[in-house]
Parts: sequence; C-alpha cells; structure tokens
Amino acid sequence: MKVLLVSANTEKTSIVPLPLGLACVAAACRRAGHEVLLVNLMFEADTESAIRDSIAAFHPGVIGISVRNIDDQNMTCPRFLLPPVREVVAICRTLEKAPIILGGAGYSIFPESALRYLGADMGIRGEGETAFPALLECLVNGADVGGLPGLYLPGRPPAGRTFATHLDDLPLPEPELWIPAVSDKDELWIPVQGKRGCPMDCSFCSTKEIEGRRIRRRSSEAIVDWLEEVASRGFRNFVFVDSTFNIPPSYAKELCRAILQRGLDINLWCIVYPKWVDREVVELMARAGCRHVSLGFESGSDSLLGSFNKRFKAEEVRTVSGMFAEAGIRRTGFLLLGGPGETRETTEESLSFADSLDLDALKITVGLRIYPGTALAATALAEGVIQPDDDLLWPGFYLAPPLREWLPERIADYGNSRSSVM
Repeated sequence: MKVLLVSANTEKTSIVPLPLGLACVAAACRRAGHEVLLVNLMFEADTESAIRDSIAAFHPGVIGISVRNIDDQNMTCPRFLLPPVREVVAICRTLEKAPIILGGAGYSIFPESALRYLGADMGIRGEGETAFPALLECLVNGADVGGLPGLYLPGRPPAGRTFATHLDDLPLPEPELWIPAVSDKDELWIPVQGKRGCPMDCSFCSTKEIEGRRIRRRSSEAIVDWLEEVASRGFRNFVFVDSTFNIPPSYAKELCRAILQRGLDINLWCIVYPKWVDREVVELMARAGCRHVSLGFESGSDSLLGSFNKRFKAEEVRTVSGMFAEAGIRRTGFLLLGGPGETRETTEESLSFADSLDLDALKITVGLRIYPGTALAATALAEGVIQPDDDLLWPGFYLAPPLREWLPERIADYGNSRSSVM
C-alpha cells in the first residue's frame, strides 16, 4: 500500500524539531512492505501546494498526519496550534478518498477530543511502529480495525494500549527518509532517542500519557550504529530527546562509553534530571561529545519542588549544575513559576537561586499548562480552576491566585535585566 505521512508541525523552538517519531513509523511501514512518502511541512513555504503535489504524484491509499504541538504553552498570550492541522486534514480530504489517521505526541495526550476537532477518520495513541503497520494490514485485507490496541475511532471505545518492550525490535529511520538536505549541516540538531517512558510522575507532566511510566531502552550498540550512520552523512549535532538522559545512570554511562569506543566526533545535547548525577557520568558525557544540557529543575524552592513531586532538593541542583560547568558543558535551566503553593517569597527564592547558578541560558514559564491525567489537573479541579466537563484540548493554565497580577510583571522586569533569560 502507498502511505503518505505528513509532519504537520511548523513551529520552531530553539532548534528546528525534526519528526523522529513519524520517521520511525515510516521505517516500520517500509519494513512491512509498504511504499512510504514522508512530507515535512516545516520546510515547505506553501503547505497546501506541498500536500496537493504529493497527493497528485503519489496517490496514497492511506494518509497519516502527525500532531506534535497542541498549543505554545504561553499563558500570557496562548496560541492554539490545531487550526492549521485541521486545514491539512481538510485539504487531504478534498484531494483523496484515502482514510486519514492521526498520531504524534500532541495527539496522544488528547486522543478523543483531537480526533473530533480535526475531523480525521482514526487516530493512534502512543507508539505507532507496531500499531500503524497492523492497521495497514487490516485495511489491505478488509478486516475490522476496531480491536487494534491504541486505535481511536469516532464514537467507539478504544482498545487498551500496548508498549513495545524491546525497542531494538523497532527500526530506526534511514537518514534519507526524513533529514532534509541542507547546505549548512551544522545548523541542524538531529533528534535521537535511547529510551522511552518516565517513572518520575512530576505533577504537571504529560510524558506518561505519551510514553508510559516504564523505562524501555534501545541497546547502546543500536544507538551508536545509528549515530555513526547519520554522522557519515556529515551531520555532527545530535539532541537526545529522552526525557531523562541520565536515568538510569548505568545506561547513560554505557552509552557514552560505546560512543567513545566507536570514536565518533559528534556534539550532543541532553536533557538531565538533576539527581543521580556523579562526576563519572559528567566526565563520560563530556568526553563523548556532550556540549549542552537542559536542566529542568523548575524551582529553587524546596517546598515547590516537593509539590511538583520532584525527587531532588535545590542544593542537589546546584551541585549537579556545578559539575557540568566545571566540565565545560553549557547549561540551560528551566523555571516553572506560579504552581500550587507558589508565593512571592518562593518566586524570589527561585529567581535568586537561578542567578546563583550562573547559567548560560534560562527559560522561565509563568503559569502551568494543565494536562489531563496529571496531579496538577486534580488540584485545578479541586480548586475550581477547571470544571469536570472542561475539554483541556483548549489550553487551560494554573496560576496561583495571589500572583495573577504580580507574577507576569515581575518576570518581565527580571528578564529585561538579564541577557541570559530566553
């Protein structure tokens, strides 16, 4: 079957996000014997023409659309990002009778309401490398698709989700399938994922809704083989999108040693949970090519860290940050201000703490996006911030009531006086 896969995201952050998840689905479909065309709208000046030209030339039997972002998580001036995706669905609908299937990280958080809003035929929640080829097989054979794990159909209850236990059983995508041809390859940071799942249960986080809680890993050998293949095409910058690169520490060390043994000359950017970090893992990361870490400590107040269900204290963050600084690794920190229990005092404590770390960059978010299934959503419901029938597909935020007028202005003043604040 001919399968057209469309990455609908056109939002750029500090780095251009390439569609690794969709590329993995494309690789799985190819392995199953299907012909696949992947279109990334990020690099298309005219998205409608790109879709029309692709459909006219390819004549797909199935169209898959990846939904990465629901909104920009900006409480001050939120942007709902799904209308352009709905337009993509509508364009595909007018050009081809092929069924349209949704997927992607954003879709997986809101599988029913996003399917309803976007008007597609079906949606797959979570990992698509197994579910999507299984769906294609059913469509080819005219079989009922209703019982497929993770599949959502309008007006029908979904079957339970399943997660791949052994990630090495899932193919990694060939570079030519999804990495764009660019003149300056140093501009791109190529995403790579060694693990899926996060057991940390941070009160505001939606990761478990996407990947589950149980950590599942690819072998370090498989990851290094893939890094070497992509690097052979001239790409040297890789960003690990694992939510916690250093958990478990033994895996991080094993992976770094495998990179060193292979002699790869690459640059790495990693997301680090600021606990369970020792000098050995920092040294190994630096030697393996780590140039930048993102430290999601969210607060400098121990009381707020406790309410976020973080497993570390502020002083642990200071120690971890210092070790990376001593190793010559750049550090971007993240503050998430205004959550349950936040006060002017805890805010000032967090800002002073961030100043004391002497970070290379600091990203501050005012107000917490409320996601379904989180402890924050339960708190917001109990406090009347949201109602039981609210559809959280439309952005809702929590900001401690006493700070609603003061906090945005305070952070604006703070950011204006510091060049490192993003």
